[in-house]
Amino acid sequence: MPQVKITETVLRDAHQSLIATRMRTEDMLPICDRLDKVGFWSLEMWGGATFDACVRFLKEDPWERLRKLREALPKTKLQMLLRGQNLLGYRHYADDVVKAFVARVADNGMDIFRIFDAMNDMRNIRVSVEAVKKAGKHAQGAICYTTSPIHTLERFLQLGVEMQEMGCDSVCIKDMAGLLTPDVTAKLIRTLVDELDIPVFVHTHATAGLASMCHYKAVENGAAGIDTAISPFSGGTSHPPTESMVAAFHHTDYDTGLDLPLLQEIGFYFREIRKKYHQFESEFTGIDTRVQVNQVPGGMISNLSNQLKEQDALNRMTEVLEEIPRVRKELGYPPLVTPTSQIVGTQAVLNVLTGDRYKTITNEVKLYLQGRYGKALGKISPQVRHMAIGNEDVIECRPADLIPNEMDKLRQDISTLAKSEEDVLTYAMFPDIGREFLEQREAGTLMPEPLEPADSDSVNGKKAATEFNVILHGETHHVKITGKGYTTHDKRPYYLSIDGVPEEVLLEPLEEIELESEGEGGQKTTPARSGQRPRATGPGDVTTSMPGTIVDILVNVGDEVKAGDPVLITEAMKMETEVQAPVSGVVTEIHVKKGESVTPDEALIEIE
Repeated sequence: MPQVKITETVLRDAHQSLIATRMRTEDMLPICDRLDKVGFWSLEMWGGATFDACVRFLKEDPWERLRKLREALPKTKLQMLLRGQNLLGYRHYADDVVKAFVARVADNGMDIFRIFDAMNDMRNIRVSVEAVKKAGKHAQGAICYTTSPIHTLERFLQLGVEMQEMGCDSVCIKDMAGLLTPDVTAKLIRTLVDELDIPVFVHTHATAGLASMCHYKAVENGAAGIDTAISPFSGGTSHPPTESMVAAFHHTDYDTGLDLPLLQEIGFYFREIRKKYHQFESEFTGIDTRVQVNQVPGGMISNLSNQLKEQDALNRMTEVLEEIPRVRKELGYPPLVTPTSQIVGTQAVLNVLTGDRYKTITNEVKLYLQGRYGKALGKISPQVRHMAIGNEDVIECRPADLIPNEMDKLRQDISTLAKSEEDVLTYAMFPDIGREFLEQREAGTLMPEPLEPADSDSVNGKKAATEFNVILHGETHHVKITGKGYTTHDKRPYYLSIDGVPEEVLLEPLEEIELESEGEGGQKTTPARSGQRPRATGPGDVTTSMPGTIVDILVNVGDEVKAGDPVLITEAMKMETEVQAPVSGVVTEIHVKKGESVTPDEALIEIE
């Protein structure tokens, strides 16, 4: 029997699952010489959310990360996760963008491309697979595993056969939420191995506590390889520990042949590294068997908890977890993986917080129901479809067939900032933050979000209070800190509840304040911030349903609008939502600008 192949995930999915994809390249490079000696079948280190996190939070060039890791790991095959026609963004791209992106990734050193589509719509991975094969690299087709009345062994086998016929070099069962059980794993892998001529790999998460057993049953039934994570970044919403699986297969027919003491040495390194990122730890990344019911992947759980915390509604998490399966059924049982996990999860949050199901519907749900993400396997609720898109036509073709070539326009749009084709593709993935990244690079002002010291939330060993009373002008106000955001433009948002009313406070570091303007005696000061937005009280005040960012303002002062007309577009949890006019009238005040953070109960626009 052949040795089981190990794909190590610590440089991508493991830290994406446990610390919000925040590990920096500077903490990867020092251990690469030892990682390169292990003999992994592959090292997953790019793709997924890493591209977004590099540009948005870490202010690193993701292409430079790829090149540095390629140089530091000369003997190990590098692997990435690619979302088919979505690439690494959250929409479908034209075929010329997909081909250009894959070509540049391959030229920069990638060996294995794990390619999936969130809808398991094989039309959406075909161009990616063809581009990888043209580049002479390994194309691994990934089947998104999920459970529902319509997801059967026969259906998964059909997907595997289609991937093999498409030219994939291997197939992977991608169990992003940790739904597999040992018995199902054995049957599924045996079915695929018996029918396919290409190797079968298994990727599962340890959320339900079953992943190690599933891996063992998978290998016993013919799986060629499994995904693991070095122990300090394993378990819970991550993967089974690499060291444990190596030990489990030692002295068996499936012995990995990997050096356990070397792996343990690597583990000691990452145990210290994880401490640096304590501010991104979440209480929702441990074992949680509820995933077997609600099917929520770990990364999605942490996003949901952050959104609810900012809304001072974390106590409603159970309601949201109960709403997610209902929304998923109404949308035709899509697997919950990026971007469908965000599409379903954000809509579930809106349904719970507004108290009126589908009163507010995200733009992405509307696009999904138009067929612009692909074909749903299950039946979509006609009532929900009508609420979202009315009598609009639903497309039947491959969504990308409707997208004209984009690369020439992208090159033109970013010509003054792009220094390479890679820069153009960064802009293509995320136009707003990509442009901002390139502008800051040009100005020499790239600055990653700060890492908090280990004791940042404690004083003399005691935790700082998060709920207290403040006496101001003789009146007592009850204040509860419900959450904090990430620093942007040198300001950090904190979300508070003051006497039960949600508020947002933006804090600037004192050092930055002192550098802004000159005061008396040479002391540097800064003017106070302008007044906060007024609280929404009137029937014509436009508000949001949840905290988010202003993406676009669709009206100007003086415009006449009708009730229901879209006036703003906001983004929350990477999903965009149209905010509609609550009444008919004339726009008299606009209190927001593009890029600003907003919270519920603020009057963003006034209509009279």
